[in-house]
Amino acid sequence: MNLIIDRFEGEYAVVELPDKTFVSIPKKAIPEEAKEGDVITVTVNKKETDSRKNRIQRMARDLWE
Repeated sequence: MNLIIDRFEGEYAVVELPDKTFVSIPKKAIPEEAKEGDVITVTVNKKETDSRKNRIQRMARDLWE
């Protein structure tokens, strides 16, 4: 999903979503070098998600053994 940085307001970046609505997200959640007008991309990292799920499952299994 591509988001367009519309402006910065304090500690937030106001971004335009694909449906033309606007939301505020913390500036900490976007790259430091991002500026107004930049397009940022949000994706799901399936590999990392699966890795974390597996690690948590192992920890839970080890807890009960």
